[in-house]
Amino acid sequence: MELAALASAAVPGLAPTGVSGAPDDPADFESALLVDESGKQWRVRAPRHAEASMRLETELQVLRAFSPGVRAELPFLVPHVAGTVRLGDLRTFVYSHIEGSNRSLDELAAGGRELAREIGRAIAAIHELPRMLVSEADLPAYEANEVRQRRLNELDQAATTGRIPADLLRRWEHALEDVSLWRFNPVVVHGDIHEDNLLLDGGRVCAVTGWTDLSVGDAADDFAWLAATQDTSFADEVHQAYVDARSDAPDEHLLRRAALAAEFALAQWMVRGLALHDEDMVAEAEEMMRSLSADLAAEEAALAADADDDGPADSSGTAEGQGENQDTDTDSDTGSDTGTASRDQEDLETSALPVVPRP
Repeated sequence: MELAALASAAVPGLAPTGVSGAPDDPADFESALLVDESGKQWRVRAPRHAEASMRLETELQVLRAFSPGVRAELPFLVPHVAGTVRLGDLRTFVYSHIEGSNRSLDELAAGGRELAREIGRAIAAIHELPRMLVSEADLPAYEANEVRQRRLNELDQAATTGRIPADLLRRWEHALEDVSLWRFNPVVVHGDIHEDNLLLDGGRVCAVTGWTDLSVGDAADDFAWLAATQDTSFADEVHQAYVDARSDAPDEHLLRRAALAAEFALAQWMVRGLALHDEDMVAEAEEMMRSLSADLAAEEAALAADADDDGPADSSGTAEGQGENQDTDTDSDTGSDTGTASRDQEDLETSALPVVPRP
């Protein structure tokens, strides 16, 4: 009801007759859907703290930069800000509501091949936007090496907390030092793509919301949310439709960087919780990192077991024969096994990752 009152102050003549909750990031925003006397719907977002308020101010810049021509080129709708109202140091925003509904990630994955392709094409359309859109909104643009360096800086910051499992720190450092993973062409990135910011109508993506983190950067960031799905075929279908719709050549490491971003989001969530003095956020992030660490240890053990199972068979059938084989094959079979195990370990540290819950 407080949000309804703020909306009435933000949009002259708006008289809400009904209000309901709306999906959003509860750590950053309070949100609601309103219905007015004519039956029209509105969305209200109120920031909970100064950082969230800055994100809404950024979104206002972004939406203003979407000219009618740019909006017409997109295969989905983009929200309009209908009005704002300031309460103390924070400003609440009211958006003209767009018809459509949200679905959970599991519901999206169960929606079939065409829905997955719809999502892939929507992400591709964002990445095809002109970079000038970002510069005109005075938003950041990062080259590939700058993206990698920023992640390294964030990793250093997270490491100083002493709360990151040592194996995860090594894993992330290894991936960030592998420069071959970080050769990509920067594109316009939404920066906060996930199921809550996709509106669907009749089996198609009718709108994309949540434009608070627009930048030029790594396309993989808009795929990180897919790491939380149990259905890998859904993620693969989204990616394939995206590749088909892009004008650039495919980026062979995109999904690996996306998986890394999904993992590293747990550390970022923890650092944010510490900054906000939110013990629940910190505890949640720590628990998810412990779970991820355990999953990785289990995967590593499975790889080691597979390497043992694939070892060279004993052709002599005697202990003496075994000794002879070990002596004579040190530089061949044994070396090959060691190399295979080493490659398996390296692949584990930078490969597509296990399911990561989105914080």
